[in-house]
Amino acid sequence: MSDDRIEVSIAKQQLRYYQNDELVMDVSVATATNGPGEQSGSECTPRGSHYIRAKIGAGCAENTVFVGRRPTGEIYQAALKAKSPERDWILTRIMWLCGTEPGKNRLGKVDTMRRYVYINGCPDEDPMGIPSSHGCVKMRNSDVIRLFDLVSVGTPVEITEE
Repeated sequence: MSDDRIEVSIAKQQLRYYQNDELVMDVSVATATNGPGEQSGSECTPRGSHYIRAKIGAGCAENTVFVGRRPTGEIYQAALKAKSPERDWILTRIMWLCGTEPGKNRLGKVDTMRRYVYINGCPDEDPMGIPSSHGCVKMRNSDVIRLFDLVSVGTPVEITEE
């Protein structure tokens, strides 16, 4: 098994993916508007050690809309956004994160998985490099497809403030 890992920097709004210590991806992302934090209901991006608990959306078309981790049958486009501007658009692929640190990002009121924190696609017009999510790590659709195809369930994900 290779030594794969994902590192997310909240300060840099950056995701890096390494395979056997070789940098394979280095892309801009968008983490939470509310900044870092682990509390349930905070809409903050959780810090610390995580892993990919589940991968959802294999084979779905780019811009497939997900609600409750299930495809809705919709394909995102500007007209759809205009009809429902308040929706939190989770698109294309989902990598559902699970914390590994009890009391910090696992179990109780700080459980990343129960908070439904993902690495996911978003509308391509959403800015990257600027905090703008409800807690998830948002990526360009082409980037999230590439990452999804490279990683396995169980891949470690480290989210830092640096």
